[in-house]
Amino acid sequence: MFEGSNGKLLVYASSFASFEKRLKPVSGAAEKMAKLLEINVEVVKFRKKFTPIYVYYKEGEGEPIPIYCDNGEGSDMQQVYKVLRNMMFVLSFHPKHSTLRSIRKKVMQFS
Repeated sequence: MFEGSNGKLLVYASSFASFEKRLKPVSGAAEKMAKLLEINVEVVKFRKKFTPIYVYYKEGEGEPIPIYCDNGEGSDMQQVYKVLRNMMFVLSFHPKHSTLRSIRKKVMQFS
């Protein structure tokens, strides 16, 4: 249904980020959200050292929209998923992201 043209989630992190402690909960939450929305998720690791782990939503050729940032506080997967779910719900009201409109109930139904 949403495959391909309707967007994807991008997780940006330093290749030096602790996988178990920080990247795994964020990427796990992004994968859970992507599965619900039936879109792709892509983890992009940079060789540069930086603390934050970012999650962006990208639809088509538009600019990616930041929807989550972990500044090193080490949130658990459920906390991250809740933030992603809320942000995708809010984005579904934006006229530029009308394809997300059909998933509003689905996003708020699953936690």
